[in-house]
Amino acid sequence: MKREAFKMYLKPGCEAEYEKRHAAIWPELKALLSKNGVSDYSIYWDKETNILFAFQKTEGDAGSQDLGNTEIVQKWWDYMADIMEVNPDNSPVSIPLPEVFHMD
Repeated sequence: MKREAFKMYLKPGCEAEYEKRHAAIWPELKALLSKNGVSDYSIYWDKETNILFAFQKTEGDAGSQDLGNTEIVQKWWDYMADIMEVNPDNSPVSIPLPEVFHMD
């Protein structure tokens, strides 16, 4: 199992909408993530910077940000594009963060 962290950017004033959409995450998206080895997935919000910090555990080589070739992930990206900073394909701007310390 591999641990991965990355950051994304939430547009100002979109905090409540972001939480609302994730509280009702699509079951088929959740199933796809699980099927592809993504687990223990959390996203945290830094209120001072509007940076979203994400952490997940993955089995295999792909994490949640590597599933953009699937229809359901592309639809989710389109759904979230109005409240996040995104790339031209509507994928969230996502910056991997290297692990510098871990304690079990």
